[in-house]
Amino acid sequence: MRKLMRIAGRILAIAAVVLLAAGLWKRDEIMRLWAVNSLFAEDRIVANFSNMEGAFLTRPVSRGDGPVVPLATGEAMTLPAGAGDWINARAVTSLLVLKDGKIRHESYHLGTAETDRRISWSVAKSYLSALFGILLKEGAIASLDDPVTTYAPLLTGSAYDGASIRNVLNMASGVTFDEDYLDYDSDINRMGREIALGGALDQFAADLKDRFAAPGSTWQYVSIDTHVIGMVIRGATGRSIPDLLSEKIITPLGLEQAPYYVTDGDGVAFVLGGLNITTRDYARFGLLIEQDGRYNGQQIVPADWIAASTRPSAPTKEGKIGYGYQWWVPIGAHDGEFLARGVYGQYIYIDQDRDVVIVSTAADRKFRDKGVNRANIEMFRQIARAL
Repeated sequence: MRKLMRIAGRILAIAAVVLLAAGLWKRDEIMRLWAVNSLFAEDRIVANFSNMEGAFLTRPVSRGDGPVVPLATGEAMTLPAGAGDWINARAVTSLLVLKDGKIRHESYHLGTAETDRRISWSVAKSYLSALFGILLKEGAIASLDDPVTTYAPLLTGSAYDGASIRNVLNMASGVTFDEDYLDYDSDINRMGREIALGGALDQFAADLKDRFAAPGSTWQYVSIDTHVIGMVIRGATGRSIPDLLSEKIITPLGLEQAPYYVTDGDGVAFVLGGLNITTRDYARFGLLIEQDGRYNGQQIVPADWIAASTRPSAPTKEGKIGYGYQWWVPIGAHDGEFLARGVYGQYIYIDQDRDVVIVSTAADRKFRDKGVNRANIEMFRQIARAL
C-alpha cells in the first residue's frame, strides 16, 4: 500500500510540474484571454481603453522623424445646454471640437488625459478607407470591381469568393457574420478570442463559408469585411498596413505621438478596430478628411476618393443611416456631413459645410441602447451649430 501511495504521489507531482510548465508556457495567451473577457468590465473599461498594449500583441505605427504639426487654438466655445449631462450619461472620456481648423473645445474625463492613446474600435475602418484611396490612385489596385480573391487568393473557396472589393468596402459582401458584442459565442467575440490566443485572422476570414445574400445585394455591417480589405491591400503591395499607413498618412500629419495597432498572432494589424491614437491626433486625421484630403499644404488623400467614400453608396434600407466606403452618413445628412464610428462611443464627426470636426472617445457600456447613436449625432450637430 505504501509503495502504491509513493507511486501515486510521484505521478501527482509529475502532473503538477507538467501543468505548471504548461501554464507558464501559455501564460501570455491565458492573460490575453482573461483580458478579452474582462475588457468591458465596468470597473476596468476606461483604463483598458487607454492601455490596450498591456493586454494584447501590438505593433507600432511610426510617426516619422518630422516635427509635430501644431493644431491652432481659437476662442473657447460654450458647449450647448445639456452637453454636460450627455458627457456623463455616455461615459465620454474626451471631447475635442475644431472649427476652421482651430481647437474651440478640448476636455478629458473619467481620469483620462491628452496623452492617452485611446482605442479606435471601428473608427480605424475609416483610416483604412483613406489608405485604400491613396493606393487606388497610385495604381497598386486596378479597380473597385476586381474580385477580392485577385489580391487575397487565400479567400478562394470561402464565403468571400465572388465578392468584389466594392462589395466589401460597402459592407455588402453578403457573408454571414454575427456582430453581437453581447453574445459570448458570436463571431465578433470568437474573433476577439482568436486574437487573444495568437490566432491568424487571415485564416479566420478564409474559414467563413456561409452567405446570407448575394454579394452587393444587401447591406449588413460585417466587421471582418474590413480585415478582407486589409488582405487586399497587403496582397496588392506586399507590405504591412502599419508601414503603409505610416508612410502615406501618419507621417505627413505630424502627429504628437506614434500610434500602435493591436495585432493577431502573425503580427497582422487588427485593421477593423485596433488602432490606438491620442484624441488630438484623431482630430488631425479628421481635419485631413474634412479638408478633402489636404493637410499642411499637401494633398495626402485624393479629393475624389474623399467624395466617393463618404457618399451613401451602400444598399442600406431607405430611411436608415447610410454607409459609403467605411464611412457612415447620418439620417438627414446634408452634403459633406459624415462620420467615423466605433463601438462604446468612439466618433470622428465631420461637417464640411460648417468646417467642423468633432472627436469624441468614450467607454459607454450602453452604446447599443435604442436611440443612443442618434442622440450622439444630434449632440454633435448642436455643437456644430453653436460655433
